[in-house]
Amino acid sequence: MFRSVRRMIYDLIEWRSQILSGTLPQDELKELKKKVTAKIDYGNRILDLDLVVRDEDGNILDPEQTSTISLFRAHEIASKQVEERLQEEKSQKQNIDINRQAKFAATPSFALFVNLKNVVCKIGEDAEVLMSLYDPLESKFISENYLVRWSSCGLPKDIDRLHNLRAVFTDLGSKDLKREKISFVCQIVRVGRMELRDNNTRKLTSGLRRPFGVAGKPGLH
Repeated sequence: MFRSVRRMIYDLIEWRSQILSGTLPQDELKELKKKVTAKIDYGNRILDLDLVVRDEDGNILDPEQTSTISLFRAHEIASKQVEERLQEEKSQKQNIDINRQAKFAATPSFALFVNLKNVVCKIGEDAEVLMSLYDPLESKFISENYLVRWSSCGLPKDIDRLHNLRAVFTDLGSKDLKREKISFVCQIVRVGRMELRDNNTRKLTSGLRRPFGVAGKPGLH
């Protein structure tokens, strides 16, 4: 209520300045005065104040010089106009809410923020840590992978990203939130030799990617 009245007061202040400027043509001045009186009557109505009856030019009717029937008819007309304005405002608000809900439902406006602190897993070689979202009921991943390359020393390969391993899964829409279950899955892929105990230099291999471990956090909802 306060915000509505404040907006109306700002409008009235601006319109008053235009009226006092004396630069408006007569037809525009007349229309502006009608807007002012309509805004005042509307504000009085939502604040449960008395309804002021006016003539066609927006001037307050003098009960000493106006008949009772004329006052009654003017009151009916003013009440009808204010009610129409209230219905119009209500309809506009409903349309805005509907459009907002439709846009909200159609736009993927949800996100999941992930901050990787550490990888506690004895690997012995370099590794790749992949994090993604998974639907266990449909048995499929519903997001891209967030990849972090981890060294055999227990630190990120890119040391500049230490304590700054963050990702945002932004491809979540209302359809994803309607899923019955969503899991956060972390996969670890070892990168190196075929066997950790392979010390024979003639058979030594490198750069092979082999699944090493997996972990999951069910029920993100």
